[in-house]
Amino acid sequence: MTSSGNVAPAPFAPDRLSVGLTLPLLGAGRIVADFGEQLSLAAHADALGFRALWVRDVPLNSAAYPDPVGHLDPWVFLGALAARTGRIALVSGAIVLTLRHPLHVAKAAVSVAALSQGRFILGLGSGDRPAEYAAFGQDTAARRDLYLRHWQTVAAAVARPSRVVPDLAAEGEADGAEAFFLLPELAQPIPLLAVGSGGQSVDWIARHAIGWMTYHREPAVQRERYRMWRAAVERAAPGQFRAFGVAMQLDLADDPGAPPTAIPLGYRTGRRGLAAVLAGMRDSGTHHVTLNLGSSPRAPREVMEEIAAEILPAFHAG
Repeated sequence: MTSSGNVAPAPFAPDRLSVGLTLPLLGAGRIVADFGEQLSLAAHADALGFRALWVRDVPLNSAAYPDPVGHLDPWVFLGALAARTGRIALVSGAIVLTLRHPLHVAKAAVSVAALSQGRFILGLGSGDRPAEYAAFGQDTAARRDLYLRHWQTVAAAVARPSRVVPDLAAEGEADGAEAFFLLPELAQPIPLLAVGSGGQSVDWIARHAIGWMTYHREPAVQRERYRMWRAAVERAAPGQFRAFGVAMQLDLADDPGAPPTAIPLGYRTGRRGLAAVLAGMRDSGTHHVTLNLGSSPRAPREVMEEIAAEILPAFHAG
């Protein structure tokens, strides 16, 4: 993804680390989102200089599912975000590719890309809940192959020129399928990002995606994971840039000097500790971190403003 006009620099760049936010921004103990408030917070994040807003795809809730938040359909939410923001990248983190028809995914992606004037990155995942697969009439054992086939269909449809790969030949067609394509026509292809592995090898991801997004791990483990990724990139796409990103929980303490303490999938820390954590991630190869503020008892707006004032200048300058 390239930047032009009033669009902020892309969230992924060599030897740099950028910071984004995962929506909805609720804070600890809140499970009901006011989406009018979320759109206001998104516009504020745009104005503060965050580089990306990440939207999850949670089709179904259940008593057994650990996330009790009532997420909006991601395409509805992304459309609203495209209308309320002007510079920040919008990323699906991630569309459950195995439980949606790939042509519907492609059409929705083209629509968000057009509404956002090229700010959309299509993050794709496979999901992993057997009960959810069953509800959609799919078998988790077929997850790997389904993800691969759907990715190929989406990639062709959002490329330039757009090309639709039919599931089946139409009845009576003797000389090949009708040549469908997607409109509106975009100025550039939509970047495809692998969120998780979808059952694919890291070499496959390095060949077909602009990067690999994963969840937070202990630093030594994450460094080894990045080394594995770089080796895969050198094998599958030698000399090309492929991004590495991390989703991280953050409970930002009131005390700026509070040291980093591990919490599930992230840290509780003051801003100085956060700066040190992010610098270490940058130096070990991470290009983007999206922060989930759901562990923080502080108001999301307050946390965003402190990060923007005290943290972002060190990473987003220039």
